[in-house]
Amino acid sequence: MLLFIVRRIGTMILTMIVVSILLFLTLEFNSENVAVKVLGPYSSPESRAIWLEDHGYNDALPVRYGRWLGNFIVGDFGESIRFKTPVAKVLLPRLKNTAILAGVTLAIVTVLGLTFGILAGMNEGSMLDRVISITSIITTSIPEFASAVLLTAIFVFYLDLLPGTSGMTDGFDPIQLVLPVMVLVLYDFGYVARMTRASMAEVMMTHYIRTAVLKGLPYKTVILRHALRNALIAPFTVIMLQINWLLSGVIVVEFFYAYKGFGALLLEASLNQDIFLIEACAMVAVFVAVATQTISDLGYTYLNPRIRFS
Repeated sequence: MLLFIVRRIGTMILTMIVVSILLFLTLEFNSENVAVKVLGPYSSPESRAIWLEDHGYNDALPVRYGRWLGNFIVGDFGESIRFKTPVAKVLLPRLKNTAILAGVTLAIVTVLGLTFGILAGMNEGSMLDRVISITSIITTSIPEFASAVLLTAIFVFYLDLLPGTSGMTDGFDPIQLVLPVMVLVLYDFGYVARMTRASMAEVMMTHYIRTAVLKGLPYKTVILRHALRNALIAPFTVIMLQINWLLSGVIVVEFFYAYKGFGALLLEASLNQDIFLIEACAMVAVFVAVATQTISDLGYTYLNPRIRFS
């Protein structure tokens, strides 16, 4: 088990190094382009040359990469071109905001998706299964921007129950989270429910489940102790993947509701060609992606100890 954990962590670190090299070569290989982004297109060649010399861009490429990577490791992401302040001061509050939004969404999606998926899988072919499956397909088929417009029209303009924006200008307000969370949950829970339903239905058809039922074991014991643990392997992977989507894939929702989160920050950095902010956002997103997949792999060994690499 310990060797398995070490290997997965080693793979995670190697992946981060490879991604960092690609990111560095993509955005910082052309040092002249970096100077133009920082100083502006109307800066003089002399000022660019001075800036490049002062910031070590005339050093060899491996030296620049080593310094760049070292700064990232200690949390020095450079200074934001758009906000004229260290990137960390802009990035960390936005990450916190998205963590709140993602955490609430993920908790609701997990509960709803697993509950409805398990119920549908246990009653495959029944009316309940069909209702849950059709509802899941419909909600997952509606993109976030469409459901955001629809829910805003209903709860903001028609019923006048909820605020139309989530800017949190007067401090944290849970009410302003309701609409963004509703949009994300509506789009995402059906996907988890469908995966759980398929996994649960497959497990319920296995020989050991049928044998347990025929031996007279209580149905509740068969479900909770035998079927559920194996059925959760596939949904667990899907749920871990949702963390990546919730971190950087909710740009539409955050932008629509003016929510100051990580996705909106990434969009703003891209529109303003804020190279250092883009680099920091990309590295954070990749770190979360590989970290969640590592946790997912480790979770396999708990749900089913036979799934281990020798």
